[in-house]
Amino acid sequence: MRRPTVEWQVAGACNYNCSYCIQSPKHRVGQPSREAVDRLLAFLSSLPGQWEVKMSGGEPFAFPLFLSRIVPGLVGETPHTVSVLTNLSTPLPALERFAEATRGRLGIVSASLHLEFTTAAAFLEKAVRLREWIGPFPSFVVNSVLVPGRLDEVLRARDAVEAAGLPFFPQVMKTKGGIFDYPEEDRPLLERLLGAGGDPRRENRAPSYFGRLCRAGLEYFVLTQSGDVFSCRTAKRFGEGFLGNALEGSVHLADEPRPCPYTICPCTVPANRGMVEGIGADARVAPAVLAGRPA
Repeated sequence: MRRPTVEWQVAGACNYNCSYCIQSPKHRVGQPSREAVDRLLAFLSSLPGQWEVKMSGGEPFAFPLFLSRIVPGLVGETPHTVSVLTNLSTPLPALERFAEATRGRLGIVSASLHLEFTTAAAFLEKAVRLREWIGPFPSFVVNSVLVPGRLDEVLRARDAVEAAGLPFFPQVMKTKGGIFDYPEEDRPLLERLLGAGGDPRRENRAPSYFGRLCRAGLEYFVLTQSGDVFSCRTAKRFGEGFLGNALEGSVHLADEPRPCPYTICPCTVPANRGMVEGIGADARVAPAVLAGRPA
């Protein structure tokens, strides 16, 4: 079953500055005004049917209007499901407030563990509490980038996360051209983190769906803090797939699926929501492709 999805980059600003962040520094700045947020919420409320609005940034919780306006606006003014990608750096009272505000409407919490800025123990203290607060039904996954030269630290963190009863997703480090070419000395630990084989080129973390029909731009799109709408992340990265601006009222979504023109798909969201022919929630071929990938 397909799940129409918006990836809303609610703000650019992030309180972390990870050395491996694929998002360029020039995009990790800025926050929209209250007026802009109101207009973006109005745009989202105009989408037909029920969508999943997966919010990211930057760091969503670092944006003051996230909890005071965006979350209550989505819950109170739209029929959509609320999901979030967060580094869990916000204090526990804010996480509890989020859990209470989204009760019954929360889809997915994807919690990113960044060991350059926190410890596994400090992160897990918040992750376990948030898991308790949101209850058993929303999906909750911890992800962490496999930073070259630090895989032993990631492995220890994975063991701690799984010991706490939480799912762990190892993310192969991405580059603008695909995935990082890990040195030979990292291969043994890669195998332990990724499973048999351990070769990131065969772990399907930036796969090619070239030529497959994709509903990106039709039932999936990226919405930026400035209101720009792009058909997918890869299209945005290449300066393509522009569908208009939500603040200007000029957005025109595609009217039919189109063949994917790209040789990499570094974002798991379209495939996992059934946007790509034969992959993910709509899979009829090779469902094992999605094994171990975050929701």
